[in-house]
Amino acid sequence: MNKYIDSEILLNEEISEGIYKLVLKGKFEGNPGQFYMLRAWDESPLLPRPLSICDLDEESITFLYAVVGRGTSIISSMRVGENIKILGPLGNGFELHPEAKCAIVAGGIGIAPMKYLSRKLKNIDLYVGYRDTSYMEDEILNKNNTIISTEDGSIGLKGYITEYVKNEYDYIYACGPNPMMNSLKKRNLNAIEFYSLEAHMACGIGACLGCTVHTTSGLKRVCKDGPVFEKNEVIFDA
Repeated sequence: MNKYIDSEILLNEEISEGIYKLVLKGKFEGNPGQFYMLRAWDESPLLPRPLSICDLDEESITFLYAVVGRGTSIISSMRVGENIKILGPLGNGFELHPEAKCAIVAGGIGIAPMKYLSRKLKNIDLYVGYRDTSYMEDEILNKNNTIISTEDGSIGLKGYITEYVKNEYDYIYACGPNPMMNSLKKRNLNAIEFYSLEAHMACGIGACLGCTVHTTSGLKRVCKDGPVFEKNEVIFDA
């Protein structure tokens, strides 16, 4: 899909404070880690919003998003039956290793792409860090394979989730705030690690250079060259 199309909203529900699940009708494509650009406006100067694929089936696509500004606030106010404009799939997605022992590490809304990813892997543990309220993790794995932490310890373990990731995995897939992934990188675990980066995007197709990130081979575009990068490629402290 190389242009915006209209898609009907099947569900737009607040599942936790400020966190919404959006389901759109249609036959969409995409791999875990890829994203779509969404907008609910025509003449506004607002930029479209990049949303990772949370789940995908033959009849619909699901997104998870946090209301953090005017654009996502407008999207959250839309009702079932209305149309929203959508462009994608975009980006590179995760490199999949279905038979390997894997960990999924998510921070807050970084859990969004992990449901779809988890369906493509067989031997996984889930680590999720929240500020104070949990959501979505029960849709990914059972409790026996899920470790949750909050900053104050009100839910699950106390502290940052990266402190609890075991050094026993072949691959680690992570998405969340850059400080979280930088902390994970600095632990120097033995696994091969893939990080899905969050960035403000204007075009989503690599034309505007508005979402560049420092890497070992120079500046790269999160929307076009990413959003997924290998651990040793991305530089967080630049």
